[in-house]
Amino acid sequence: MHDEVPHILFVEDDPLLSEVTAFRLELLGYRVETVGSGEDALAAVEKQKPNVAIVDLVLPGMSGIDLIDRFASNEATSDVAVMALSIEADTDAVQRAYNAGAQDYLVAPYDPATLEAKVERLLDRQSTDKR
Repeated sequence: MHDEVPHILFVEDDPLLSEVTAFRLELLGYRVETVGSGEDALAAVEKQKPNVAIVDLVLPGMSGIDLIDRFASNEATSDVAVMALSIEADTDAVQRAYNAGAQDYLVAPYDPATLEAKVERLLDRQSTDKR
């Protein structure tokens, strides 16, 4: 596993989905912070940088793609592992997310076990990169 409790930032404007997802991830031992917009995500990251950010691509105000791009292009957050989350499964949507800087992509609705496995893989990759 990991030495410290991993911090996950879940950026999703659906409060019910945020609550359910945060609860599942917290049961696995992660510390989860939920925010409902890209602007709130940027403010949260200034206070404490997460290990992983799960970003819905459709957000009020700043889009998820723009947020991912901001994370990737900012030296202070470029090492945050980012997973894009969207109902769009087409190749163009996936490619836009990867081009913006996402390391993984999850299509909603999703199986919770798939989310958990992808988060763990991002954390493992991140800890390997820091060595």
